[in-house]
Amino acid sequence: MQALLHTIATMALPADAQRLFHGRGGLHPGCEHLALDVFPPVFVLTSFLPLADDALASVQRALQQRCNSSAPEQPLNWVYQCRAEGHTETRLMAGSVPETHVVSENGARFKVHVHKGQNHGLFLDMAEGRAWVRGHVAAHAASQPPGRPGLKVLNLFAYTCAFSVVALQAGARQVVNVDMAHGAMATGQQNHPLNGLTAGASFLVHDIFSTWGKITRAGPYGLVIVDPPSYQKGSFVATKDYAKLMRRLPDLLDRHGHALLCLNAPELDCAFLQEQMQALAPELHFVERLANPAVFADVAPERALKVLLYRAST
Repeated sequence: MQALLHTIATMALPADAQRLFHGRGGLHPGCEHLALDVFPPVFVLTSFLPLADDALASVQRALQQRCNSSAPEQPLNWVYQCRAEGHTETRLMAGSVPETHVVSENGARFKVHVHKGQNHGLFLDMAEGRAWVRGHVAAHAASQPPGRPGLKVLNLFAYTCAFSVVALQAGARQVVNVDMAHGAMATGQQNHPLNGLTAGASFLVHDIFSTWGKITRAGPYGLVIVDPPSYQKGSFVATKDYAKLMRRLPDLLDRHGHALLCLNAPELDCAFLQEQMQALAPELHFVERLANPAVFADVAPERALKVLLYRAST
């Protein structure tokens, strides 16, 4: 707990949503069960083990002292979420959560919901992936002659469409978002006008594996983003379903296209993706693994989020 309390005592109060403490990376012994995020103006402490009342009181004191010294005019708002096996709860510990809670990241705005469910509407570990998409789409737009359209992007397992927002902000011509979760896609549709984006995005609320006809007809794409859950019963299991996506990639991409493959399964390493890609989509060449945000550093990098970039043959 001391490493977490030290982080709180010395942290800046950021304007953007981000992770502040990542005990899950194993670099802070004794804190492997803890993570602290900020979705301004709300702090969210997540624990994968139940925390005693005295531990929660220590966090409360540390947060209050830091807020008093850095932003005395602002009330402390924080939420505790326990994700222990057999014991899950989300509790408002102090202050309040905005009824309509909007946060920012790198100039984009997103709706979040930190007081219900385990997924809050924006995956903070994917910040560098979104930054790469923004830069890649913008560079493509800048390289085109005047009047030439920007990239067409396919966003699979779109969730709340954060990739779509940043791609369109950067100059994408069109983004096709596909996800079977109605609630997440509804939030994604709200995120676009929240950023002044009123055109360019389409939303397919379908099971990807039964929608290939529509997806293929809307292509080819200059960028395909694949960011599935690692395990979601009845929807996607990485060990058996990722291969189905890989086989489709060569037909979805244009001749200069890129594919961004994401995997957040601690038990599966980069080789899981790379070996299957070599066997199932040899036309695509590995370019690099994108770095995760520095705060998500892990004592075992292969256990952390993996974001691999591939390029079609030219």
